[in-house]
Amino acid sequence: MILQAETISKRYFRKSGEANTFEAVRPVSMELNAGEVTVLIGRSGSGKTTLLHMLAGLLTPTEGRVLLEGQDLYALPDAALSRLRGEKIAVVPQGRSCLDSLTVLENALLPGRIWAGRNDRETALSWLEKLGIGHLADTRPAELSGGELRRAAIARALTQDARVLLADEPTGDLDDESTAAVLGILRDAAKAGGKAVFLVTHEDEALRYADRALRMDGGKLTQITA
Repeated sequence: MILQAETISKRYFRKSGEANTFEAVRPVSMELNAGEVTVLIGRSGSGKTTLLHMLAGLLTPTEGRVLLEGQDLYALPDAALSRLRGEKIAVVPQGRSCLDSLTVLENALLPGRIWAGRNDRETALSWLEKLGIGHLADTRPAELSGGELRRAAIARALTQDARVLLADEPTGDLDDESTAAVLGILRDAAKAGGKAVFLVTHEDEALRYADRALRMDGGKLTQITA
């Protein structure tokens, strides 16, 4: 076990309306294990991204704890939490996340340079090639399609080489062939690289790559058969 959530939930308070709170994520306990792919499916608005952000150390739970190798993420000061995230948690967000001032290759190298002073150029180029965008290494993000931007973000997360990889809709802008390639690469990162991989998606196709499958509906998490 690398990452553990202990009865975490997220409630938002409203200023008006019949109810003064909205429960985006109901109490959840779960584990992410080394060498495993956990897939979470559910409709838009079901709470999937909120849960991922809490697991990533990006959104403080209303209740409960998130432990990374026994360390309580939200008990850390901001600076220590930022460093821990940079070193051990890689995130592929839903939206546009590459910096326009850097090339695709420079974006892939950025987390390692910031947190470990690494310049894993050959590693980054290798991931870009595997993801089918090696020829775009020196291209700026503004010149890329949505699918190319998504693969650039995945390459950055893989180059970061963190123990935990959390991906939010990693195949959302991809065609069927690219989707299969990306899901295979992420599965290999878990199996060969020993990472704990957590995929949030609305695509049932991802279940074929799962060691464990979960569904979220209305903020409630249940385990399903992959």
